Amino acid sequence: LGEGALNNGLSAAENKGEEMVADPGRPGELLEPTPHQLGRVKSLQEMPGPNTLYNLYEFFWKDGFGRIHEIQQKHTQEYGKIFKSHFGPQFVVSIADRDMVAQVLRAEGRAPQRANMESWQEYRDLRGRATGLISAEGEQWLKMRSVLRQKILKPKDVAVYSEGVNEVITDLIKRIHTLRSQEDDGETVTNVNNLFFKYSMEGVATILYECRLGCLENNVPQQTVEYIEALELMFSMFKTTMYAGAIPKWLRPLIPKPWREFCKSWDGLFKFSQIHVDNKLKAIQSRLDQGEEVNGGLLTYLLVSKELTLEEIYANMTEMLLAGVDTTSFTLSWATYLLAKHPEIQQRVHEEIVNKLGKDQVPLAHDVPKLPLIRAFLSPHVLNINIFPQTQLALCHYATSYSEENFSMANEFRPERWLRKDNLDRVDNFGSIPFGYGIRSCIGKRIAELEIHLALIQLLQNFEIKISPKTKPVHAKTHGLLTPGNSINVRFSDRK
Repeated sequence: LGEGALNNGLSAAENKGEEMVADPGRPGELLEPTPHQLGRVKSLQEMPGPNTLYNLYEFFWKDGFGRIHEIQQKHTQEYGKIFKSHFGPQFVVSIADRDMVAQVLRAEGRAPQRANMESWQEYRDLRGRATGLISAEGEQWLKMRSVLRQKILKPKDVAVYSEGVNEVITDLIKRIHTLRSQEDDGETVTNVNNLFFKYSMEGVATILYECRLGCLENNVPQQTVEYIEALELMFSMFKTTMYAGAIPKWLRPLIPKPWREFCKSWDGLFKFSQIHVDNKLKAIQSRLDQGEEVNGGLLTYLLVSKELTLEEIYANMTEMLLAGVDTTSFTLSWATYLLAKHPEIQQRVHEEIVNKLGKDQVPLAHDVPKLPLIRAFLSPHVLNINIFPQTQLALCHYATSYSEENFSMANEFRPERWLRKDNLDRVDNFGSIPFGYGIRSCIGKRIAELEIHLALIQLLQNFEIKISPKTKPVHAKTHGLLTPGNSINVRFSDRK
C-alpha cells in the first residue's frame, strides 16, 4: 500500500549471462547456476553494491533510515537484483528477485534465523529478561512457537475473539463521532494514524491480556498512557535502534543516547506487560483457591498450562503486543487513505458488504470469507530480513512488490488483483508476502486479519470515507514498516 514502482532491467550479473544467489547452506558461496547460465559462479567479493562510505553518508546524513524502501529500489536499479552492502560492522546481501526470494525462503531449516537481534539480546541479558518469540532463536524459539501456535495460528482458534474485537470496534466508532464533532465540518478526523494506533493496541491487548486498556476513552488511564508513551518511543526510535546496532560498543560512552533510549523503551514495555500478567495470575490463583474452574483465553492458557516459564510469558506478551500494534494500525491507515482517494473502489466494497452481509449486521470471523474484496485489502508492507550463518540476507519486498515483472500496473491501487477465482485457486506470488512464509511466518497473522477485516467492514457499514480539505498527499516512510510519512486526515460521513 505504498507508492512508486520498480523500473525493470536485468542485473549486471544477468547481462553477463550469470545470476548470483547467496547460498544459505554454504556461507560466502553462491547457488549453482541454472542451466541457461554461462560461466563460473561469482564470489561475494565480486558482487556489486554501494561502498561503505556512501552507505554511511546515505543513512546518517540523508536520513536513509526513513527511506529504506526508496534506497532499496534505487540500488536494485543501479546494481541489479542481488547486491551487497556494509552497514557499520554488518555485511548484508540484498535480494530483489521474486524467484530468488522464494528459493531462499524454501531453503530455510526448521529454526531459521531472522534479523540481527544482538541489541535485543544484549538488553535482555543486561536486565535478566527472557527472550520472546521475536528475539529467541533455535530450540528455544521452536518450543515457544509450538506452545503459542496452539491458540492463535488457526482461524477457528482466533474466531472466538470476534466478540471482544467487536466491542473494541464499537468504541472506535464512538471515538470517530467524538473526534469529528470537534472539527468545523463535523466530519473530518485528523491524524487517523493515532486513532488506529489506539484501536490496534486496545484490540490486541484484549486478546493477549484478556482485558481492556481504555485506549479509546476520552480520559485514558494513566497506566495505559505510560505504556503508549513507551510503545511510541519504541516505534519512533526505529532509527535509534539502527544506530544502536551499528555503533560499536566501545563508542557508547561517547554516543550514549541511542542505547540509553533503547533500554528505556524496553523497560516501559516489560513493566506494563508484567503488571497485566501478574494481575491475571492473581485472578487465576484466587479462583483456584475457591475451588472454581478456570477458563479463559491465551494468557490464561499459558499461565495454567505452565508450558512456558513466567519470564517467558512476560517476554512473549511484551513482544507480541509490540509486533501487533503498528502492523495493524498502519495497514488500516493506508486502507482508509486509499479508500478516500478511490471512491469507486470503496463503493464496490460497500456494495459487497450490503449484498453479502447486510448494512446493519455485526460481522463475525465466519462472515469474512463471504467478502473477498475486504480480504484483498490486507497487505501490510514489512521490510523483512533473513539471516543465515555468516551471511545476512535482506529480502527486498518493497522492490519486488512494485515490480511490473511481478505485478501488472504495480503502482496502482487494485485490490482485486488478489481475488481468487475459486477455493482451489491460489494467488501465490513471492513478489509480495506480507506475513512471511513457512515455519517462521507471522504467528499473529490471524489476529491481525480479524482486527483489520472486522474494523473495515463496520467502518464502511457506518461511514463513507471521503477526502477532506485537510487531506494532503501522503508519502511512505520507513519505520521498520512502511508507515505514512505524515498525518492522514479524512472525512467520515454518515451512510444514508
